[in-house]
Amino acid sequence: MSNKRQQIRPRERDAILQSLRAGVTPRTGLQHIQVGRVREVEALLKDIERIADGGSSFRLIIGEFGSGKTFFLQLIRSIAMEKGLVTLHADLSPDRRLHATGGQARSLYAELMHNLSTRTKPDGNALTSVVERFITEARKQADSSGGSVESAIENRLSHLSELVGGYDFAKVISAYWQGHEHDDEQLKIDAVRWLRGEFTTKIDARKALGVRTIVDDGSVYDHFKLLSLFVRQAGYRGLLVNLDEMVNLYKLSNKKARLSNYEQILRMLNDCLQGSAEYMGFLLGGTPDFLLDPRKGLYSYEALHSRLAENSFARTAGVIDYSAPTLHLANLAPEELLILLRNLRHVYASGDTNKYLVPDETLTAFLAHCSEKIGDAYFRTPRNTIKAFVDLLAVLDQNPDLQWSQLIDQVSVMDEQNSDMPAVSGVGESVEDDLATFQL
Repeated sequence: MSNKRQQIRPRERDAILQSLRAGVTPRTGLQHIQVGRVREVEALLKDIERIADGGSSFRLIIGEFGSGKTFFLQLIRSIAMEKGLVTLHADLSPDRRLHATGGQARSLYAELMHNLSTRTKPDGNALTSVVERFITEARKQADSSGGSVESAIENRLSHLSELVGGYDFAKVISAYWQGHEHDDEQLKIDAVRWLRGEFTTKIDARKALGVRTIVDDGSVYDHFKLLSLFVRQAGYRGLLVNLDEMVNLYKLSNKKARLSNYEQILRMLNDCLQGSAEYMGFLLGGTPDFLLDPRKGLYSYEALHSRLAENSFARTAGVIDYSAPTLHLANLAPEELLILLRNLRHVYASGDTNKYLVPDETLTAFLAHCSEKIGDAYFRTPRNTIKAFVDLLAVLDQNPDLQWSQLIDQVSVMDEQNSDMPAVSGVGESVEDDLATFQL
């Protein structure tokens, strides 16, 4: 790698390091630390292009806790925005799921809409911008045709009436335009509230907007379909829905509730595979148990088991089918972890090679330490290794008199690893050889 690398802004540097030290994925600056996963990223790039061409995509991203699932999902989300897609992202929780009867599904939808992002507003709260961009496109059409803006909006959204909730969706967009045209801020606010799923009763929605429906637990997926077509009319290339922490469905103790959520996943999968969905993709992040457990996981639902089963020919040949709906994140190779630590060192120095706190030999010594103390688990779950390395840099930064060689053996990686998963011993003796032969 060349030493002539871009300087990193202090705000971006701090955001990256603070997130990594807390054990969470940074919201910004992913390009500075991304390594490996090349084949997986290439596969998802094809999915993004398929969505932009009017198709659909469904992927389960499977990996252990700390393996980089959330990082990978955020990376693909940022790529999708750069490619002109609108993205939604949220974590599932006991109060947010795909199917429910007590408002949990509507709560998930509201969180997703709050996090709606575009290339110009990557941090969320972009719904109003998307609606106003649609209004702008409608005004251009009205100007060119000599008609009214209301007619242009009705014409552009006419095909939505064929879908569940489409008529009221179009009516709400028209209400936003009326609020914009007559400086009625309350009408605009009510329209955005409806689109975000914040109305809890149909009576309130009818009083405010004259519509008879709201986003409720039973219509969340239908509104995903409406939104994917709407953002297309607004000038974007499609919609990517990013759902993480799917393991919360696996943890549901009520079997009926769990299976109802799995049925919703089946519906999404079928629509995407059969071509019933347009300009829409789903990325679902979960653990191996969430997928493979025959008693409570997706494999406990026969229809999903048959559709998500591993390609037997690929397994026999010892290769990975990157076109399958299920994508298991591969372990990071030793050289990839080495590059990752080098990237972290670079970020800590704000992109200035003259401010590196440790030499190259520290990186190999640190990984050898991880190999000896943890075993091959650090290939599968790099989160704790990353956290420990950033902690090491922080100590050296605050105590210039200390030597890194004095600290390496004292880094408590093992305790951190035990908090997430059992230690796995038996890494091959070739690891140190691999690190030694890899050229920094």
